[in-house]
Amino acid sequence: MDRNQKIKLGSQGLSVPFVGLGCMGMTKIAGADIYGKADEAESIATIHRSLELGGNFLDTADLYGPLENERLLAKATKGNRDQYIIASKFGYEIDDNEQLTWQFNGQRNYVRKSIERSLKNLGTDYLDLYYLHRLDPSTPIEETVGAMADLVKEGKVRYIGLSEVSSETIKRAHRVHPLTAVQTEYSLFERSAEEAGILKTLQALGIGFVAYSPLGRGFISGDIKSPDDLPENDFRRSIPRFQGEQFHKNIELVNEIAGLASEKGITPSQLAIAWVISKGTVPIPGTKRVKYVEQNMAAADIALNTEELTRLETIVPLGVSTGARYDEANMAGIDQ
Repeated sequence: MDRNQKIKLGSQGLSVPFVGLGCMGMTKIAGADIYGKADEAESIATIHRSLELGGNFLDTADLYGPLENERLLAKATKGNRDQYIIASKFGYEIDDNEQLTWQFNGQRNYVRKSIERSLKNLGTDYLDLYYLHRLDPSTPIEETVGAMADLVKEGKVRYIGLSEVSSETIKRAHRVHPLTAVQTEYSLFERSAEEAGILKTLQALGIGFVAYSPLGRGFISGDIKSPDDLPENDFRRSIPRFQGEQFHKNIELVNEIAGLASEKGITPSQLAIAWVISKGTVPIPGTKRVKYVEQNMAAADIALNTEELTRLETIVPLGVSTGARYDEANMAGIDQ
């Protein structure tokens, strides 16, 4: 692969790099640090370095901050907006005081309110890709996607997508307006999208798949040796994958992945990202540091042969449990 090449995301006309940049960790969420403390200058430098390396696909959401992450991207892309492909998300309700209500809202009037706010915060008059972040169970998906389709007609949004939704929801939404992408957590440690048949549904409909947390929330990087390595207010401490006996089982898997990466002369993170790419999906590993964005982008140049793929999937076979990926409250928000 050539990291400067683009790959078609879905069949509606959007092309993106093989590796995107997840920006969530560049700001707090509701006062809590995500993946440790962020530094604005370093985060902006990371976005600029990603662009230099061909990684111009930025992923944000109004939830992050809330709203501060989009404002950070506005600073980073100012004067150079047309060089970037910017994706944002809405659906976690944010009130007029910029506070999260922790409700989901997919109503037509809220879709309109959300896009106007995001465009203002991002300092742009259009979004390349706009996702519904989570399904609002009290609003028919047809209403939400119908409102998103209106934004496409008006030129405020180029392409639309959904996040963390079932095959049935995808099919219903796609009948209203063609989806370009569905975003879901996907990695060697999290393959429920495969197990539930979602990848097959997307392939059949010509919809792209964007994989967030392709490093298993950083677990596969190998940098986390103990739960105590996580900062005190790091949200991962609430995730079953990082707790108790499950943590230690996962460390054994990480050590085996690291062994294969070492044989190949690459980092475990690069191996994990290359695996996600090999599945025909677009990973958006999150980072707020220049050195990691350089490593992540280099993963697009790594080819895995059949033997290496088989070995990886023997270490972490489909169906193996690495622990729930969210606490119970957040798992309840996923459309399964």
